[in-house]
Amino acid sequence: MGRDAPKRAALLGVLVNAALAIAKLTAGIVGHSFALVADATESLVDIAGSGLVWAAFIYGDRPADEDHPFGHGKIEAMAGMAVSLLVVGVAVWIAIEAVHFIMVPHAMPRPFTLAVLVVVIVVKEIMFRVARHAARKSGSTAGHAEAWHHRADAITSLFAMVGISIALLGGPDWAPADDWAALAASAVILINGLLIARLPFEELMDRHLPEIADEAERIAMAHPDVRRIERCDARRSGRGYRIVMHTEVDPEMTVEASHRLTGVVKEQIRGALPGVDSVLIHIEPHHPAPDLTPHAEPKPERTAASGSTGMFSDD
Repeated sequence: MGRDAPKRAALLGVLVNAALAIAKLTAGIVGHSFALVADATESLVDIAGSGLVWAAFIYGDRPADEDHPFGHGKIEAMAGMAVSLLVVGVAVWIAIEAVHFIMVPHAMPRPFTLAVLVVVIVVKEIMFRVARHAARKSGSTAGHAEAWHHRADAITSLFAMVGISIALLGGPDWAPADDWAALAASAVILINGLLIARLPFEELMDRHLPEIADEAERIAMAHPDVRRIERCDARRSGRGYRIVMHTEVDPEMTVEASHRLTGVVKEQIRGALPGVDSVLIHIEPHHPAPDLTPHAEPKPERTAASGSTGMFSDD
């Protein structure tokens, strides 16, 4: 259930953003507020982003096939990057238009636009918390991107509310405060777009996840026939993790016994770490370094079946 939570949050985001975009765009045009129009534009981007993320979740859930033996989870990171590019693009557009309106005199914003923004801020903050909770439960990078997109929208709406308030309190001479608010919001949107790209970029670059690798290594070392973990690498793929582990065992262990060992260790890791989708275990012979310390007591070796070693994949 937890891994489907971001999918449901993304679909909810599409519906909520559509309603908010219509309300803000209408209020911004009728109420003469470019800050509100800019906010509505970002909500339209939110709709595209939420739809893109939701579609990525659907595609990413497809099982592995002949052309994609490692599954389709990477599409979620690609969707996260696409969302970040959309956010950066709308930030640049808002900045350009805000500068234009600052230089060109226009009508004062209407008071009712403030009420619209209060509702928007409350709703977007709720959406941020819902999407973030869902993303944390599933470990989805696309879900995290979606959540912070909601938070950025709430912040830009807050900027718009401040700008409109200043314009209304200051009179016609302060009318450009609305446009300055839009310009300030564009900076926040730009920074958020760059931050959104961080997690998807790390996933696409197969960044090592030491916390997952260390826990998998601890679990493997608890098995009595595992002598040493030479190395353990972990990376994210969609809402799951993939682990590659080099495990040292008794050189006399048979191939059959080694194969059984990898199966047991794999099940133990998956049982303790439900987010792990696959574990690849490479078996290697264990040759302890000679102890050159004078009068040192010999270290006991664990017993194992006799035979040869090999490589075993446990996907």
